[in-house]
Parts: sequence; C-alpha cells; structure tokens
Amino acid sequence: MFHFILADLVRNRIGVVVLIILVALATALGVTVTLQERALRLGSARAAAPFDLVIGAPGSETQLVLSSVFLQPAPLPLVSPEVLAGLRADPRVEAAVPVGFGDFVESNPIIGTTADAVAMFGGLTEGTAFDHLGDAVAGAEVKRAVGSTFRPFHGNAGDVGEVHAEVQYRIVGRLARTGTPWDRAILVPIQAVWDTHAAHHHDADEAAAHQHGHEDDFATRPVDNAVLDGDANPGVPAIVIKPKSISDAYNLRQQYRGDTTLAVFPGEVLTRLYGTLGDARRVLSLVATGAQALVAAAILMVIATHVLQRRRQIGALRAFGAPRAVVLSIVWLETFALLAVGLLTGFAIGYGATHALSQRLGEASGVAMPVELNVSDAWMLAAFLIAAALVTFLPALIAYRQTPAQALRS
Repeated sequence: MFHFILADLVRNRIGVVVLIILVALATALGVTVTLQERALRLGSARAAAPFDLVIGAPGSETQLVLSSVFLQPAPLPLVSPEVLAGLRADPRVEAAVPVGFGDFVESNPIIGTTADAVAMFGGLTEGTAFDHLGDAVAGAEVKRAVGSTFRPFHGNAGDVGEVHAEVQYRIVGRLARTGTPWDRAILVPIQAVWDTHAAHHHDADEAAAHQHGHEDDFATRPVDNAVLDGDANPGVPAIVIKPKSISDAYNLRQQYRGDTTLAVFPGEVLTRLYGTLGDARRVLSLVATGAQALVAAAILMVIATHVLQRRRQIGALRAFGAPRAVVLSIVWLETFALLAVGLLTGFAIGYGATHALSQRLGEASGVAMPVELNVSDAWMLAAFLIAAALVTFLPALIAYRQTPAQALRS
C-alpha cells in the first residue's frame, strides 16, 4: 500500500509540490502572526524590567515610558530640581537615577545620568564607571572601543545638529548586554550634559574664551553628585526609581502622581499597549484564518476532483480484490500526507520568518525580541493535524462508496 501511495505521489509530483507550498504558506502566515506578537511582548517586557518606577513631568505616560525605557527621542518637559533632590533623600528609595536626552554621536544616543545607572543595567564587562565629567560608558552594542574619544552633536540621529566642538568625551567602560535600546546608548555624567549645553548657549564673543581650556576641565573635573541637589540642576526629563520594596514603589507612585509630577510603572503602560497590539493580532489572525480556510477548501476541491479522475484506477484495485477499507486507507493516507507535510513545512517557514523579522525589528529598535515556542504552539499544530485528518476523509469516502462496476463503467 505504501509503495502504491509513493508511486502515485511521484507520478503527480508537480501537483503535490504546489499543494504542499499552498498549505505551507497559509500555515506560515498564521504562525508568523502568533510568534511575532509574542516576541514583541517578551522583548518589550524584558526591556522594561530594570525600570521599576519612572517619574517625569505631567504629560503622556506612554511617551514618558517610550523615551526613558526605549530611548525614543521626544521633547519631554523637565522635572523640577526639588523633585530629584527629594527622591535622593527619601528613605524609601534605593536609587534615583536621572535621565537626560538630547545629544548623539552617529546613531548612538548620549544619556546623561549617574553612576547608579551602571549598576542598574548589570554592571560593566570592561573598564570602569565614569569618575570625571569627560568620562563615558558605552553600551554593549556601541561600535567604539574603550579608550576612544568622540564629540557629541545636538539633535536626533536622523537630523544632525551642531557639533559641540568644545566638548570631548572618552569611553572608559562598557556596559553588560541588556537586550534593550540602552545597549546602543553612551552614558555620561548628567552634570557634563548640563555643562555642555550651558557652554553651547554662550554668545559668539564668549565662545572662544569659554572653549579655551574647557576640554582639559572636562577631563580632570571629578563627578560631584551633590550638584544634583543644588541650584545648578536645571531639571531632568525623567527619573528612574529603584525602590527598596514593593510597598515603597506603590507609595511613591501615589505620592508623585499629581499636578506637578507623573509617576508610572512601565509595566502598566506596556499592558495597555499590549491590549492594542492584541487587537491588531486578532485582526491579523482572522485574516490568516480566512486565508487558511480558502486554501483548505481549494485543496479539498482539487483532491476530490483528483479522486474522481482516478475512478478507473480505484475500480481496478477493487476488481483485483482490494477491500474497501484498503482503498479508503490509500486515499486518506495520501491526502493526509500532503496536508501534514504542508503544515509541518508551514510551521518551519513561520518560525524562520519570525526569526528573520524579529532580528530586523531588533536591529531597528534596539529591543531583543526572543522567538520562543511553547506548549500552546504544540497544541495548535496538533489541532491542525487533527483537522487535516478529519477533512481528508471526504475524498476518501468518495472512493470508499464506489463499487468496482461503477468505477469501471465511468
């Protein structure tokens, strides 16, 4: 029986390949939608994991999270200096890390912060943290060696602004890999960012005098975190809080949600975004299901037509003594094998396509998007195979119901 099935498949190999490709592509569409949505969820959740609580000025919660966690450039309003000073002195706070944006070097954002950020992101793989205003710590994916120097420019990566010619940073360390957009960032002391932009606003007559000796001053002046609590603090766009306990996190969130500040748990904001993403996934899943149903109907029609065209062959088998059960088994196994191979191939194509798409999206966003299979995927494959086993009984029953005389007459 199996030799007969194999010979028939080889004889009709072009049609067999076309049917398998159709099933595989329809299946791959649904698998890709499911796995890619899961990869986006996992990647964004892991990127937000180091950020227990984020405090900023009143405005959009979503934009605050996108800017502080995912480093999406946006003109955020500044939090008053008193807020940062109060958080740094609060006994419920283990670390209050200011985050300042605005400058780039090539496509890498320069983030003004404190040395506490280094510990928050898993420490260093080489070098040291910044001790002087001219020191910088590179993310894991920054294509600059420890010991190299650079000058920042003002603006975003797509619109190069004026270079801060009076400022030069030197990379002294490299962060451990986090799988977040911070892997592409370069961390510098936030006092250096304030001083850089203060120097940038000097008028033309003072520029040369201010630039003279400024680089040496940057390289030798030590970081002084006391500046964060003084009048020299012009305000920061966001403050990342590491609370000492879960209850402290909720208390801080409640305290700093008011008219002058906004406190958010990034996980809550992402949950709302996941709701929107889930709606989009449902729409795409419906489209994929519709495509799969159309392909399945078309394939069943082709197989049924093929069985009807093989009436003489089936009649000959019956005339030579083949029982009805054997004829049913031959037709059913042959059609089920086509769909099963197509389904398995579709799962493989969908998994590979999701890997490639996640890699491209990760390169564009800086968020590592893990493509993972779980038990639900095995159940989905099993459901598809069971459905294929059931629907392929239709052409098998057509062959089963024919008598040898009917088949040979036709």
